This record gives sequence, structure tokens and C-alpha cells, in this order.
Amino acid sequence: MSNLNKGLGDEIKSPQDEKEENLLKNKMLANFIKSKWYPGIFQLLVGIVFTFIVYELLTGPTKAHDNFGTAGTWVLWWPILPIMLFLTGRFWCAICPFGALSDVVQKFVGSKKPVPKFLRKYGVWLIDVMFIAITWSDHIFGVVESPRGSGVLLLLITIGVVFSGAFWERRTWCRYLCFLGGLSGNYSRAGMLQLRGTKEICAKCTSASCYKGTDKAEGCPMFEFPKTMEDNAECNFCGNCVKNCPNSSIKISLRPPTKELWFIRKPRFEAAFLAVVIMGIVFVQNVTMLKVWENILTWLENAVGTDSYYVTFTITFIVAMAIPVLLLYATGAIAKLFNKDSIKQNFTKFGYAIIPLDMAAHIAHNLFHLLAEGKSIIFTFLALFGVEMHNTSAAVLDNATIQALQFILIGIGTIGSIYTAYRISKSNYETKKISTTIVYTVLLILLGVFNIILFVLPMGMRM
Repeated sequence: MSNLNKGLGDEIKSPQDEKEENLLKNKMLANFIKSKWYPGIFQLLVGIVFTFIVYELLTGPTKAHDNFGTAGTWVLWWPILPIMLFLTGRFWCAICPFGALSDVVQKFVGSKKPVPKFLRKYGVWLIDVMFIAITWSDHIFGVVESPRGSGVLLLLITIGVVFSGAFWERRTWCRYLCFLGGLSGNYSRAGMLQLRGTKEICAKCTSASCYKGTDKAEGCPMFEFPKTMEDNAECNFCGNCVKNCPNSSIKISLRPPTKELWFIRKPRFEAAFLAVVIMGIVFVQNVTMLKVWENILTWLENAVGTDSYYVTFTITFIVAMAIPVLLLYATGAIAKLFNKDSIKQNFTKFGYAIIPLDMAAHIAHNLFHLLAEGKSIIFTFLALFGVEMHNTSAAVLDNATIQALQFILIGIGTIGSIYTAYRISKSNYETKKISTTIVYTVLLILLGVFNIILFVLPMGMRM
């Protein structure tokens, strides 16, 4: 709603508003997005698969190794999600079964009350907390390794979605509460796909049909107003604005990866903090999968005088979360000497520069599961029909090849983050752009090297 309140006559221009090829010039694509089949056909297919997976998680084999629901969720979907976000932005959110469920609940029993001010103000912080809590709970209670645990997690999310859809308007859950929405929003900023209104056309429009909706489609479910959109963090490419716009102003186009991050006009501290939190979570996921993790636990037990896994893991978790946060704060203090911004201002602006490396590290980590355990998806599916594949390797590629791909991804992510830091510096400190860039380059190389070290060490399997 805040975007709408900027006024129908306001026009925002930034260096990123360059001419991009509009994919909607393809009549077949444009007609499909404008049709009643989009995105409904995808929602139906994903909903069927999701329902079956939840059923398998709750009623199928109790061992993760044998459960198709576990393989489908954590070996297939979770690894390809960040790749989808890079290539297609938040398109996943348009076809996500939780979002579709919220729409259905709202249609039949929703009271459509305005989003509480508390959520509008602190929604991203709630997402940060939820992300951290779920990651901590996963390791404490073994959610990923337990089909029943994964099923219960999905059911709890479903309850939250139903509650949100029943009380509040549009996709309040997706915008302000969903931890995956927060992750998707950050990653889509570095992605290759964007949606915008054509400034010259929107400047003359007073209907705001894209936001309010028409008889063709509901208004934007994510509370976005294409005329004033500056980023794609909240756009899920649902196509409603394309259907509703009376002037064919909406453009969907490809762009250079990370481009959106170069021109953030109003960076938000909580969004930057989420980027750093994601880096910490990747550290946690990697460290706890290492074969030396047991040795680390033993050392911690001796150091703190307890063999409680709750205590030892929580200490590890806090340290892993704190490392990137403290490093970014320290770097901000050094950068302050050159660009004269406060530490908080530097943290907020350059937290966004970590996002490309975040995404690369996330993909690299999950690439291990996808390629080292990928055949388990086929094996567990065949087991549903009584076909057993015992003593057969689930690996798609050998470890050396997977590791090489991980190193390449970390290298690309580090370069992407360094270049993003340079572009942020260039757009904010023309005379101090080089010195500021150098300071953050050191930090990003350090984070990249740390990730490389973790990927060098042998990892354990998920399935």
C-alpha cells in the first residue's frame, strides 16, 4: 500500500531504468499470461505434487532414505529453488501451494482486513527471526532427517497460511510472514527477470487498475504498484497487473544478474541483515554436515563441560550467525574512514552486496545433495510401486566433479558480490568509490575463501 501512497502522478527514475527487451512483445507469451490458465495451471500441478509429498511424509516410510517425500522436498525442490529464483525471480511464489491456498481461503471465508501496522513495519524482522528459528529447530529436532518432522513443519506452515488468509487481505503471509518469501525476495533482487511499468505510459494513467484489480483479475496480491516499483523483491510474476493494465504498460524483461542491487534508492537495514543471516545459515548447514562435526562437538563438550547437544549446537549456531554480522560491521567501521557514512549506513548499503555470494553458496551447498543424492528421488519413487533399488549409488556425479562445480559457483558469486559492491560505491561515493570498494572486496574475498574451505572438507549425506 505504501507504494500506492506515493501518488498516481509520481514518477521514479533511476539509472536502472534502461531500455530492456519486453518479453511480452511475444504475443504467445502475452496471451498465455493474460489467459485464465496462468498461473492456475501451474498452481494445480504443483498443488497435486505437494499434497502427495505431504501424504508421503506423514504416512510413508519413517526413514528419510526410503521416503519419496523427503527426497522430493530436500533433495530436489530445496536445491533447485535458489536456481529458479536466479532465473525467474519470485515466479515460484506465484505457483507456491501455500500462496494458492491463501487465495482459496480468502475467497471463501476471508474477512480481508488491512494488514496490521505491526506487520507492515516489522514483517522482515519476523521473517529473519522465523528463518533463524526454523534453522535452529531443524538441527535440534532433526526436521530434515525425519519425514514426520518435515510433514509437521509443512502442516504448521499451512495453519499459518490459513489463519493469515482468513483474516487479512491479499497475500499477507507471503509478503510479511513467510520465511521463504524473505529468502526469495533477497535472491530475486540478484535475479535475471524483472517486471516494471513503462514510466511514460504510467505517468498518464489514473486508474491504478494494476493495484486495485478489475473484473479480469484481482489487484496485486503482493501489495505492489508497478508504476512506482523499484525492485522485484516482492513481485511474484502472477500476471494480474498484465491482465488488468488498460494501456499495455507492463514490461517483463531479462536483465544482467545483480543489476537491481546496484541502484537501491532506499536500502533497508532489516533486508541487509537478512542477507547476512543467510550467509550465517549457509555456514551452519555446511559445518554440521562435515565429517569433522563430531570432533568439533566433542571439543565443545569438553570446553563448556556438558554433553548436551542443545547447548553445543546452539553455541555453534550463534557463532556462525555472528561471524558474518560482525565482519560486516567491522568492515563498515573501516569503510567509514573513507566514505564518511556511519557504520549502520555502510552495513545497510553493502549488506545487499553479499546477496550474490549468498545465492552462490546456497546453490553450491545444495548442489551436493542434488548431485550426490539425486538418484534417490528416482529410487524412492520406484519404491512406491514395489521396485527396490538396494545397494545402488544415488550419486549423479562423482565428488570431485561436484566439488569443482561448487568452487566455480563460489568464484562467480564472489566476483558478483565484488562488482555489486563497486557499483554501490560508484552510485553513492563517486570520489571514494575505489577505496570503499577495496575495503568490501577484502571482506567478500574472506567470505568466499571461508566457503571454499568448508566445501574442501568431506561432507555427509542427507538421505
